Amino acid sequence: MDNSHYTISQKKSKLPYAIGVVLLLVAGYLLGLLAMHYRYPIMKEPEFKQLNASYNRIMNDYLDGATADTLINGAAQGMVASLEDPYSQYLIGEKGEAYTQSYKDQFFGIGAELRQEDERFVIQSVIKDTPAEKGGVLANDVIIAVDGKELKGKSLQDLLELVRGAEGTSLTLTLQRAGRTEPIVVKLKRAAIPVHTVTSELLSGGIAHITISRFAEKTGEEFKTELAKLKEEGELKGLLLDLRSNPGGLLSSTIEIASMLVPKDKKILDVVYKNERKTVTFKSDQKEDWKLPIVVLVNEHSASASEVMTAALKESAGATVVGKKTFGKGIVQSFSQFSDGSVLSLTEAQWKTPNGTWIHHVGVSPDYDVDLPSYANLLPLAVGSEIKLGSYGDDVKTLQTMLSVLGYSSYSTQEGVFDKQTESALKQFQSDQKLNATGLFDDKTGYRLVEMLREKLAKEDTQLKKGIELLSQQASAEAATEE
Repeated sequence: MDNSHYTISQKKSKLPYAIGVVLLLVAGYLLGLLAMHYRYPIMKEPEFKQLNASYNRIMNDYLDGATADTLINGAAQGMVASLEDPYSQYLIGEKGEAYTQSYKDQFFGIGAELRQEDERFVIQSVIKDTPAEKGGVLANDVIIAVDGKELKGKSLQDLLELVRGAEGTSLTLTLQRAGRTEPIVVKLKRAAIPVHTVTSELLSGGIAHITISRFAEKTGEEFKTELAKLKEEGELKGLLLDLRSNPGGLLSSTIEIASMLVPKDKKILDVVYKNERKTVTFKSDQKEDWKLPIVVLVNEHSASASEVMTAALKESAGATVVGKKTFGKGIVQSFSQFSDGSVLSLTEAQWKTPNGTWIHHVGVSPDYDVDLPSYANLLPLAVGSEIKLGSYGDDVKTLQTMLSVLGYSSYSTQEGVFDKQTESALKQFQSDQKLNATGLFDDKTGYRLVEMLREKLAKEDTQLKKGIELLSQQASAEAATEE
């Protein structure tokens, strides 16, 4: 056998095989590229080269250094911000966790309500059967430090982040208590703290006054519980559903409650997606007939899901709406959470009332337009505000109005100027409330002013009174009909 011939033959036979391998590799690469473009369509965009080039240059050349996750999350935030939609947002890590937590029926903490007062953090109240109560924390205790870290220069939000954490983890509070010269050190373990979104009271005449502060995961269950509790207290003649300043929340909870109050198979709302490619209609699946008259209380801060509820009850259940025109948020967001906790919340649809009305930027109009007393619109003065003799401006004007509403004549000859008359009125208020009568405005004084105005409004709530009046009239009319 000729060895040279054998060698040449072998080389010729391998050539087509080598070409085939190359073609397969090229085809595989192209298919992979197509698959990448299909899976990541952003790569097809010309501007993606700029994004990639910017990323590489920052990673390689930025003086102070950068991390990949920070850059990529920042790019995602920028994309969402470019939509210029105030309701769409990308929240990174812990902020995303906090966003989803806001819809939960519990959080992990110690069970104490806090307020900031003259650069101090005061325990406003302690929730029953929580770590704070069991650990001996009392209302009006002042938190000096958490885990040995002093709170000077911290905000209330900073403190909340220190106090909250994973279930079962420990923290140490250093407290200053009135009448004690030495601080008290308390060690606590974080536990689940329930978040309640529904409260109720039985008013005279058998009127169930139920307030929903927002629509969270367990709001439907809470509503049923509160309603059952009121039924045990006495015979109900009507429902006064208070949605004032309710910012909205989860559509699922809204539909759950609406299905209890709206007659079966009546429409609650339509959700219409981009380019009207899909419309989802939600109808009531009521299990038990609701026969009591309903009045809904709303104001200009009632938004989103609370507007869904209001419109559904008004148009499909014959409810009467009292108060002021609602906020006007007729769009729907859905959110998704990524493995690192980050959240993308995106506007994906609009919603329409049972009658087909889109209320965005319009709101739901009340059947009875009722104003609250003018002082109800006064905003609390900012924590840390320094107002004293010689001060002037809007803060002084607000303080003077608060004092005047509570019966302390404080107006000077020049409104908005803190003069001797204003100082005298403030001293008298502080003295009557057993505060340090300095004539200087401080956080403790501001807190007490707001507390007293709130108590006054509870007695002079014109919207609530109108709702009660309407339900009483309807109850009387129905009683007369039965006779």
